[in-house]
Formats: sequence, structure tokens, C-alpha cells
Amino acid sequence: MLTIKRLSYEDALTLIKGAETKAREIGLPMCIAVVDESGFLIAFQRMDGGKPLSTTLAQDKAHTSAISFKSTQAYNDVCIPGNSTFGIHTSAAGRFSIVGGGIPVEIDGAIVGAIGLSGGKPEQDIACAEAGIEHLRNSLS
Repeated sequence: MLTIKRLSYEDALTLIKGAETKAREIGLPMCIAVVDESGFLIAFQRMDGGKPLSTTLAQDKAHTSAISFKSTQAYNDVCIPGNSTFGIHTSAAGRFSIVGGGIPVEIDGAIVGAIGLSGGKPEQDIACAEAGIEHLRNSLS
């Protein structure tokens, strides 16, 4: 029998709140997706002005991070022609994203889900995702 640790809906809302606060601070409307440890959507928010493309991209970033246990940026850094990782971006029925902004959420050594953001430059998306994770960790302590 397995015991699986997973983000709750309330945890997902806490992640979104932290990410949204950072997005407002930097003045960017973001799309924010939170998924469980298997990559399935728990909660999603499209801030007013969020780009249509960002609605699916944020979800794909979160999905990728959850199923791979890595940030999407980690794949962006190595998924280049000639590297053995090149081509991974075609997996997961085309949902595998190598655009920075997806980060797995690890609590007590377990990947419990992931957060994905889209709406700014990858560095801005990453900063907002990290702010969401920090906000969740602060709420749990």
C-alpha cells in the first residue's frame, strides 16, 4: 500500500496567492496553475489581462515539473540539438514544456505537486513561482 503526499486545494490557493502577490508587485498579469504530484490540475487563476497563450502554457509548465520532478528551466538549459536530452520537449503528448516557469513543490522530501506560471519573461515567471512556493512554506511553518 502506498501513502501519497499531495497538495490540498487550500495549499494550491496559498501557492496562487503568493505567486499573484509577486506578479502584482512586478506589474505583470499572470496565469498561475497548480497541479498535484501526478500533474493533474488542482487550481488555476488567470489574472485580469493574462495572455490567452499563457492559460495553457502555465498548466503545461506545472504538469511538466510534477511528472519530471524538475523545473522546466532545467530542461531548457539542456534540451538543445546534439544533447541527449534533445527531443524530450515532444513527450507527454506535446505537453512537456521546456520554457522556464514551472517548478516542483517539495515538502518534507516529497514532490507533492508543482506550480507553473506564464505571462512574463521566463525569469519573471520563475520569480513568481518561487514566491508562491515560499508563501506556502511560510504558511506551513
